[in-house]
Amino acid sequence: MNVKDFDFYLPEELIAQHPLKERETSRLMVLDRNTGDIDHKHFYDVLNYFNEGDTLVLNNTRVIPARLIGEKADTGGKIEFLLLKRIEGDKWEALAKPGKRARVGREFTFGDGKLKATVVEVLENGNRIIEFSYEGIFEQILDDLGQMPLPPYITETLEDKERYQTVYSKEKGSAAAPTAGLHFTTELLEKIKEKGVNIAYLTLHVGLGTFRPVKVDVIEEHDMHSEFYCLDKENADIINKTKERGNKVIAVGTTSCRTLETIGDGNNRVQEQSGWTDIFIYPGYKFKVVDRLITNFHLPESTLIMLVSALATKENVMNAYSTAVENRYRFFSFGDAMFIK
Repeated sequence: MNVKDFDFYLPEELIAQHPLKERETSRLMVLDRNTGDIDHKHFYDVLNYFNEGDTLVLNNTRVIPARLIGEKADTGGKIEFLLLKRIEGDKWEALAKPGKRARVGREFTFGDGKLKATVVEVLENGNRIIEFSYEGIFEQILDDLGQMPLPPYITETLEDKERYQTVYSKEKGSAAAPTAGLHFTTELLEKIKEKGVNIAYLTLHVGLGTFRPVKVDVIEEHDMHSEFYCLDKENADIINKTKERGNKVIAVGTTSCRTLETIGDGNNRVQEQSGWTDIFIYPGYKFKVVDRLITNFHLPESTLIMLVSALATKENVMNAYSTAVENRYRFFSFGDAMFIK
């Protein structure tokens, strides 16, 4: 299957640069994956598409302020590190900009010396392994000195850092938000529970690989990035009982979807598990766990639009995206949402 099959025209002005004041007032496109029929709603209407006994699966990862701007210890030359994932202890894999300054052995300081970093290794892909030194608690220092790592297509400053977090975020470790969850409010989640819908939580720490372009012509040749996930027994049991009853499992976001499909055993069951997933879902894939999906509108030719197309067919999804452009939906991280039923 060709990558170009997932291209579409997107006017730049439809890329949302800031979140709406009220999370749940985003627009919601409802797509019937069997017929291709489309309805136009608001996100708070999503409640009407859940039935008692269904389960909503949320990714409770929390974005860390992973963008650090500092200077070279001896010359003062500026450096920017973007933390991707913790290797062990105070060692992190990071992107460095400009990379030529981040050679092995080089030392950098942040916040007038509150935090120091030494480059210990340069990886084949150009990423760096850096080791931090500091006094105090690393997470507190990072909260103080770090900036939110907004996607490259967002050029405006984010005034409130919490608007790039879901209201249920808990487990720190992501370099990007699971953006489908940004539409939920605490009040909406309470209404969902009151309807008899279960809430299950899992964790997948989103890496910047989610924004990495597909650089091959044939999608089957794409090398998928890996991300850490975790599902505990309590939440696995909630999901399994839902499938046993014949109710629907509704994944909030492609991250929840990828985790469930990684853990699914092919017999409508999941189990307590953690590890690293590099699952790549594209048309032809047979879903093992996920019945419904809430997602945002994704980049052209991205692995995310390919995943959505696997669930709802490429024809239905590309038509839905064309409809979204025509109707001036807001795209990407701070944009509007789609519910695939």
